[in-house]
Amino acid sequence: MKILFAFFYLFALTTSLQAEDVVGFWKTIDDKTGRQESLIAIYEYQGKYYGRIIVTYDEEGGFRDSIENPVTRAPGVKGNPFYSGMDIIWDMEPKGTRYVDGSILDPQRGKIYNSKMWPDNGNLVVRGEFLFFGKNQTWLPAQERDFPPGFRKPNLTALVPKIPQVK
Repeated sequence: MKILFAFFYLFALTTSLQAEDVVGFWKTIDDKTGRQESLIAIYEYQGKYYGRIIVTYDEEGGFRDSIENPVTRAPGVKGNPFYSGMDIIWDMEPKGTRYVDGSILDPQRGKIYNSKMWPDNGNLVVRGEFLFFGKNQTWLPAQERDFPPGFRKPNLTALVPKIPQVK
């Protein structure tokens, strides 16, 4: 009986220490202005996790562009690709309750940082780090109203990573 109890306790403990699933659509918010900036699709590919910009917003909170209608380009990335459709997170691996050992791109400045992310009360905390310094940003789950009218959400299981190169 003790062995059975120990087995169930160990199973419950290891299950609770696994990373929560973060696959889905997330809304980024500007830390200074509080306005929405973009929608990011977090997807899994071959056991690692990636994040792709699928929609961007303008300064008034309206839709700027999307993967269906890209408009603005990333000045800090080689080839100046469109923001919408660009992977900005790559190679995240689940470890315990977090996703770690990945990279995150600032496409405007062309800077790549070490990154980790973790769910927190229904939101997603994304951290970029350089050496010991870092910054957290909280992303919110995307709601239907956050997508442009008529927008077709990408099939997250069909996405394949496209890692951008910085200048």
